[in-house]
Amino acid sequence: MANSRPRIAVDAMGGDFGPRVVLPGALHVAKTKKIDIVLVGDQPRIEAELAGYGVRVQGVEIVHAPQVVEMEEKPSEALRKKKDSSIQVAMNLVRDGLADGVISAGNSGATLASAMFTIGRVPGVERPALATFMPTEKSHFVLIDVGANVDCRPFHLLQFGIMADVLARSMLGIPNPRVALLSIGEEQGKGNHQVKEAFELMRMSSLNFVGNVEGRDLFTGDVDVVVCDGFVGNVVLKQSEGLASSLGRLLKGELRRGFFGKIGTMLALNSLKRFSRLVDYAEYGGAPFLGLEGICLVCHGASNSKAIANAVNMAARFVEGNANEHLVKDIAANINLTVARRKSRHADPAATAESAAPTGLIDMVSADDPDQTP
Repeated sequence: MANSRPRIAVDAMGGDFGPRVVLPGALHVAKTKKIDIVLVGDQPRIEAELAGYGVRVQGVEIVHAPQVVEMEEKPSEALRKKKDSSIQVAMNLVRDGLADGVISAGNSGATLASAMFTIGRVPGVERPALATFMPTEKSHFVLIDVGANVDCRPFHLLQFGIMADVLARSMLGIPNPRVALLSIGEEQGKGNHQVKEAFELMRMSSLNFVGNVEGRDLFTGDVDVVVCDGFVGNVVLKQSEGLASSLGRLLKGELRRGFFGKIGTMLALNSLKRFSRLVDYAEYGGAPFLGLEGICLVCHGASNSKAIANAVNMAARFVEGNANEHLVKDIAANINLTVARRKSRHADPAATAESAAPTGLIDMVSADDPDQTP
């Protein structure tokens, strides 16, 4: 795009709270950063919401989208019946070069499917994947995939690792990320067939591959990227979120017991606030959907304004850092490994039959709706 400022399309209708939460987050970014915002959704409703803020913020545009994909709707039906939904119109803007990226806290299945079918994949990427940032004792690590592909072939895991490596370099500033496979043991021979073969692929790749990592060691800070299929990754993500919330509640309950506990709470208040920020998903904004020709971030349905603002900022940093260009380069450097495994798979009738079945959220949408094609 000719405009040097990142231009991010925001699904203004998405999430559990819609414009009343999405708009304050997006407007905060427009006021404080050199980022242009395109609010996509029901224009009269958006303008009514904006009227409450008084002065119109520069760098903010509205694109009308009369339909909304509800959170409980089936993605395939929504994509087919609601061509003018806020999610789809936002994706069209990226496809047509009118926006550099899109964020949505709306129906995650519809967001992923629309992004896949509308924006399209980076050449060489077979399955785009969802990544997220997780806190550790030292800093953060990237976990991929966290739900887009619940069943994967080994070469998919290799590509996930390559994409997450680019993310760690671009967003975390790590020059040579340590990449690991999530398995049931650190030893090379541990894990199922998928993990064992992916281990060999990663060992031969250009990645800084450090081997397997066990679930108990995820948060030590000794690795920068952790790779797994979307089923395992989503379980890890949800369990971690639940554990952090429960520990926080347990800690508050204990600190409120008795006089000395309350005094200790007051003395440790700043530390408790820092801990709360560390485990708060809003600090990370959204999950990047890696492997697309454009930038797409999927936000939590319950995102608050802070999460929306951080997601917009992350999308803009992707644009400014030319993350997709680096991803294309790294995929191309390792394409021979994945091509060889694809040929091997197609030579095996059993593997071909297995790969033809729906194996993830995107595949399920496509199989259920034959009119949709990548």
